[in-house]
Amino acid sequence: MANVSIRSLWDIFWTFLKIGPVTFGGGYAMIPLIEREVVGNKQWVTQQEMGDLLSIAGSAPGGIGVNASAFIGYRRAGVPGAAVAVVGITLPTFIIAFLLSLIYMHIEHNPKVTAALQGIHAAIVGLIIIAAIKMAKSAVFDKTTLALMIVTVITFLATSIHPLYIILLGLLIGIICIWLKEKLGLAVKLEKQQSSEASSRFIYPDYFIAEGI
Repeated sequence: MANVSIRSLWDIFWTFLKIGPVTFGGGYAMIPLIEREVVGNKQWVTQQEMGDLLSIAGSAPGGIGVNASAFIGYRRAGVPGAAVAVVGITLPTFIIAFLLSLIYMHIEHNPKVTAALQGIHAAIVGLIIIAAIKMAKSAVFDKTTLALMIVTVITFLATSIHPLYIILLGLLIGIICIWLKEKLGLAVKLEKQQSSEASSRFIYPDYFIAEGI
């Protein structure tokens, strides 16, 4: 923990603090901004690692934006990094939501407010679509994963099955598909083979590895 500086923690906190106030819709709407900051500007993680991180964050309980910030913070500075990242990304939202709750009851029927909210809703849909496309680029890499994606979307839209069960079913199907391909002697394409190493780096931060812990 000696290698974790106050400056590093502040950098993590400030990075995610800037994301919170300008992201309407939370969750998946945060992903494009998080990716721009941590992949493009800060270069804390690679595009491949970001795809792995989003897969883990989306599968875990809680909002994907908050989960992603916790993983990135932990990747950078362990538990303190995860803590300041989560506080940074949630603090503005909490303050804004608290203040809006005090005045919303008085302005909710105002035509201008209604029009503004409709515009925000449309923008959120666009942000979510962008996040989904970027995730698909790293997650869909052969016919099997493409078929699973299509079946999952259709199942989710046509049924009321809980998303958790769909995620667990996808996990099971993925294992079975790999096992069948190996038994039949077919080529097993794993573009994401490096993701196990990338995921381990999210679980074990750099300074832990450097210290041999």
